[in-house]
Amino acid sequence: MAGATIAVNIVSSERPVWSGEAKQVVVPAYAGGMGILPGHEPVLSVIEEGRLDVTDPNGKKFSFEVTGGFISFDSNKLTVAVENARSIAFQAEGADQSGIVG
Repeated sequence: MAGATIAVNIVSSERPVWSGEAKQVVVPAYAGGMGILPGHEPVLSVIEEGRLDVTDPNGKKFSFEVTGGFISFDSNKLTVAVENARSIAFQAEGADQSGIVG
């Protein structure tokens, strides 16, 4: 499964938040943090307020503070629908983690 990615679409009730390809997504699922990789079994889950992290195929990380919503994952397509989302950080793999993006 080398080179496989997930098509990710994150939307809030107000606007599209982020869309692109990812090699990993971590969501604040109701039962705790849930990591999703390419090939993950289909899942539909409620998510809670917390941090959602996306790692793109180049290792760049994008983080969002999200409020309640849900995720739907099937056939390497992830849809995240939340009430509100705010970008809090992004970084290249191995980069300094002190930078914050508003």
